[in-house]
Parts: sequence; C-alpha cells; structure tokens
Amino acid sequence: MGDVKELHRQWCIADGHADSLMWNRDLCERSTEGHVDFPRLREAGVKLQCFTLVTRGFPFIGGFPLFAAWRKWPSEARGSEWTRALWQIERLDAFCARSGDTVRVATSGAGLEDNLAHGRLSAVLGVEGGHAIEGQVERLAELHRRGVRFMGLTHLSNNDLGGSSFPMMGNRGLTPLGHQVMEEMARLGMSVDVAHASEQTLTDLFAHPTVRYFCSHTGVRAAGGGWRNLSDAALRTIAQRGGVVGIILAPVYLGGDTWDDVVRHVEHAVDVMGEEGVGVGSDYDGMVALPRGMRDVTDLPRLTEALLKRHPEAWVERVMGGNLRRYFRETLGGG
Repeated sequence: MGDVKELHRQWCIADGHADSLMWNRDLCERSTEGHVDFPRLREAGVKLQCFTLVTRGFPFIGGFPLFAAWRKWPSEARGSEWTRALWQIERLDAFCARSGDTVRVATSGAGLEDNLAHGRLSAVLGVEGGHAIEGQVERLAELHRRGVRFMGLTHLSNNDLGGSSFPMMGNRGLTPLGHQVMEEMARLGMSVDVAHASEQTLTDLFAHPTVRYFCSHTGVRAAGGGWRNLSDAALRTIAQRGGVVGIILAPVYLGGDTWDDVVRHVEHAVDVMGEEGVGVGSDYDGMVALPRGMRDVTDLPRLTEALLKRHPEAWVERVMGGNLRRYFRETLGGG
C-alpha cells in the first residue's frame, strides 16, 4: 500500500460523483460521518472531485425537504428546487474560501491545470437533475456563471425535461423543454451527465450533433448488476464523442461487493470504450453502500492496488483520474 499511496500523491486521482453537499457537513473539517470531506480527499490523494447538487430525492412527494430539514438546512434554502441548488453552490464556495487556498472550484481547463500545478484540489460542480431550474432555461446561464459545468437532465424520476432510468418510469424520451435545455447547455459549454437517463432519453441525447456528454457514475450492463447500468452500445457512443464513464463503487450496481466486482466493470468498460474512456464515479455520500473493506475515500488506494495486479501503471493512472482530467480539461471551458 505504501507504493500505491505514493502513486496517489503523484497522479491526478479523480472522481466523477459525490453527493456530499446535501448532507450539510462542514467539508473543511475531517468527519467520521459519510465518505468525503477536504481532509479525507487530500489524504486519499484525490486532485479532482465532482460535487453534485441534489434537489429532489426518491420519486415520492416531499421527500427531499424532509431530508434537508433533518440535515438542518436553513428554511429559506429548503423552499424550492432552485433555492436548494443555489444554497449548495454557496456552501461549496464558502468551504473553498475557508480552505486556505487548498481547494478551488475549477471552471476552466486552465484553472484545473493551475490547481494541479499548485497542489490544490479541484472541485467540479454538477447538477443531478434538470428539475433544479424549474422549467426556466435562462437559469442555465446563471448556473454556468456560478461555476456549474455539467448537469444530468433527470435523476430518480421523470421530470419536465425527460425520462429517468428508474424502474417503472416508462422509458420516456426528451420533452420539447428537454431539447431546449440540451441546446442551451451545448451553447454554454455545459456537459450532459447521462447517469440517470432512460434509454429513450439517451437516444435523444446521443442524436445531438455537438453536445458533450459523459456519465458521472454507473455500472456496465454486460458485467452484471443493477437497473440503470449502461449498455455496450451506449458506452461506445460516449467514447466516440470523447466522453468518459465513471464506474460506480456501489455494490447494488456492480452485482457484488468486492474490489474484484469493481475491477470487472472497469475492465469491461475499457474493452468496449478503449483506455481513454473509463474513470471512477464513486457515488460517495449518495445513500449507497461501498465495497467491503471501504469505509470512505481514504480507502480508494485499495482499488488502485487491485487494478495494478492486472494492468500496467499507465493503464491504471488513466482509469484512476487521467481520463477525467483530460475530459474536463477539454470541456470546462477557457474562461
């Protein structure tokens, strides 16, 4: 493990998905709760962490406001999906400001590389579910101005933009509003996260000629596991557009709870997409279990160790962060 931890210090370890902001923990302080905070990310050698804004939970009415009240969100932040998104952005900005310049939100490719050169953690902001804009397409520009660089159109239920991959949702496609949102995201340079898109919504997204898409957290269907894993055809399409798929660490999507199960999904995705197309998308703090032997992000070197038993260092470096670094260098923008 000593050698692996040294590699983590040298490499750009990157992760495509963490829901940590919704838990209202102080990310500047090391916690025994949850999976992620700035001190634990630093210990794990992570240099790029995607943080998503969650504004609606499981597909029943009123669930998320109850969760937010339990986690002691201020009442004014809980009022609507839009205020929930803005409050989480403000919280991350405040954490970064208190980090002693060890963490910055990366809003451009140059900013990402500058953070790496100066030993800072890059936080990349995304939205989990386009219902956060409450049907107002012009709010995408506001999100972009405030540092958001990707968004999934749907989450755990269908919404006014399109269909969710959640079971019994009817495999709906993009709505007319969803098409408008996709066009505006392409114009702004925001990536589309396809993690929770239905098959038909995926097909509609993939037909767009210029939008950049990736998958922040998923398993792969041919390697077993859960209901929303991506097909080989979807993996190929994402790779052809230069996208990356982050392999989830949640056993429910892997069909098992060991490191070998994670490795199986990574290897199948690489077989289909090529070595440039696959990364890690843990789903830390996303109300899902982690593999046996993993308490939190500080155990991530164990995955690197498992991959190094079967693959060369350069191959493993790409999967553990090099590919997500390349993708975001290309897609964050030049500002």
